[in-house]
Amino acid sequence: MSVLVDFTKRRHSVSKLVVHLVFTTKYRVKLLDNKRLDDIETGMRRACESLECEILEFNGESDYVHVLVQYPPKLSISVMVNNLKSVSSRYARWLNSDMRTLSTQGKLWSRSYFASSAGGVTIETLKNYVQSQNRPD
Repeated sequence: MSVLVDFTKRRHSVSKLVVHLVFTTKYRVKLLDNKRLDDIETGMRRACESLECEILEFNGESDYVHVLVQYPPKLSISVMVNNLKSVSSRYARWLNSDMRTLSTQGKLWSRSYFASSAGGVTIETLKNYVQSQNRPD
């Protein structure tokens, strides 16, 4: 599946920043079902509104989620991750009161995360493009 991403145009920049994030539940406890995944996605989309980013794709299984996010250059990935995790956790626990008792220590997410840039071309293609530029004499 191909996801078309528009460029983000700001006053002094044009960017196309997309990151693939993976969050796992604390101790990989299998507590996510379809309803909870929907609640988590809603919470993350709400967080994105205030961060000026956009979730392009979201999916998950019983102990982790994958999120593809387009974000502005002013936003660091670590700040985005912290916001997505905290807002989605609060929102999902608010809607699902039993989650606190099912998860260890009442926490939804592990402190760790996976992040990978999601560009449209390979690094090798970019290297070749940069090398092919003509330097002025």
